[in-house]
Amino acid sequence: MTRMTSTARPYLNRRLAEFGTTIFAEMSALAVRTGSINLGQGFPDTDGPEEVREAAVRALRDGRGNQYPPGPGIPELRSAIAEHQLRRYGLTYDPDTEVLVTAGATEAIAACLLALLEPGDEVIALEPYYDSYAASIAMAGGRRVPVTLRPHTDGGAGFRLDLDELRAAVTDRTRLLLINTPHNPTGTVLTRAELAAIAELAVDRDLLVVTDEVYEHLVFDDAEHVPLATFPGMRERTVTIGSAGKTFSFTGWKVGWVTASPGLVTAVRSAKQFLTYVSSGPFQYAVAEALALPDSYFDGFRRDMRTRRDILAEGLAQAGFEVFRTAGTYFITTDIRPLSEKDGFAFCRALPERAGVVAIPNAVFYDDREAGAPFVRFAFCKKEEVLREAAERLRRI
Repeated sequence: MTRMTSTARPYLNRRLAEFGTTIFAEMSALAVRTGSINLGQGFPDTDGPEEVREAAVRALRDGRGNQYPPGPGIPELRSAIAEHQLRRYGLTYDPDTEVLVTAGATEAIAACLLALLEPGDEVIALEPYYDSYAASIAMAGGRRVPVTLRPHTDGGAGFRLDLDELRAAVTDRTRLLLINTPHNPTGTVLTRAELAAIAELAVDRDLLVVTDEVYEHLVFDDAEHVPLATFPGMRERTVTIGSAGKTFSFTGWKVGWVTASPGLVTAVRSAKQFLTYVSSGPFQYAVAEALALPDSYFDGFRRDMRTRRDILAEGLAQAGFEVFRTAGTYFITTDIRPLSEKDGFAFCRALPERAGVVAIPNAVFYDDREAGAPFVRFAFCKKEEVLREAAERLRRI
């Protein structure tokens, strides 16, 4: 006899009921089905440095990491992360007590929020935000409070943060600030002055801060990445998230990390150990070597991505989009209203058939879908010839 299941209660719990299949899965499947150029999901179409890939192969062959690595991450990688933070930013972390390796930045975000939030705690996040933020806050039982980045009055200048709005969003229930700079999807890089104001607010209101800095090496033109943990009073209250995927173009390896004070790392590790426990064994050895690459690699990587940004930005402008300035990441946000369009979802779902190109509607990154409705995101972490072909296709819509 087949056992009947109750239909009185949905299978998916109410915390996650608002989250269905991610837009990235939907649009990537649409790209495959239509044979379109995928400028939606943010992954490169070429691998990173050959010497880093060979380091992973060497680790596999030498039997390093093929079994469970240590829970906090292999010592070599934790030391390399600490050395990177010191060399780049003057931040000193103990690799044994203040560094934790995670299964990419997405797990780091989830582990931080699951560890640091109690049900009902409020989390202020910069909207539009990466979709895992909202889901992780929900899983932790928290309440998200968006502070929206808005286009500057000079549209080409990009999106900016209203510090007064941020201050006004803090209440007695606020537990932490979730900051992302360089910012996905808008390409905004918070300035020193903005970060100093955020730090002052966090100290004054005794808030924790989780800062997602996975695009730290992808800043362009006159923009500068400054870790929030470098500001007075922030070292002990900030959890900084980093990742190898975006910096070395090995997104499938899923190697991320957090750096923070011992108490914060212990808390995050307590949650992380019940998620993946450990991951990416041989790749951890390769990323340890990657973080020690000379400055010439990071400089060349940034120049290459800036060139790709400029190719796509010019093509989008010629196609009639309003193109907002991208100071960091590998995404460009556009406004489709100059094309006599106003619904980003409808536009992106029709674009593969119209032009053979896939993009992402920014509305998925907003609580207020109407606020994000006219904005569409394109990724430029693709080969130059692919970007030129995509730009040519878009000019024909």
